[in-house]
Amino acid sequence: MSYDIALFRIETKVKEEISTDEDFFDDTNNLLPFTEQQYLNLRQRLLSYDYVLAEETDTGLHFNHEDEDFGEALLTRQALYFSVAWNEDAIFEVGMVASEFTDTGEYAKYDFQNGGWEIWD
Repeated sequence: MSYDIALFRIETKVKEEISTDEDFFDDTNNLLPFTEQQYLNLRQRLLSYDYVLAEETDTGLHFNHEDEDFGEALLTRQALYFSVAWNEDAIFEVGMVASEFTDTGEYAKYDFQNGGWEIWD
């Protein structure tokens, strides 16, 4: 079992909050794509947090981390997904990383297990 957190553009957050679609995140058409600069910045930021690019596929860039508490990351054109093992330390660490990525005000963190948004204040 894994714990999943995602980062989306702040505009996606606004769109989801006014949506009545219970399956909002299942339709990629609902997710506003990152700008090219945002995508490059997120890729670089992952690398600066010691994530290592493991594979590039049609779905996106797959990153691993030497420390299993930081789990794996998938950077797509519409979202940055973090996935970790279901343990307290890992959930805390990846939650903190995702929260730190919201510091520019461009992104909002969504915690699928808690069903809630977080933005940098």
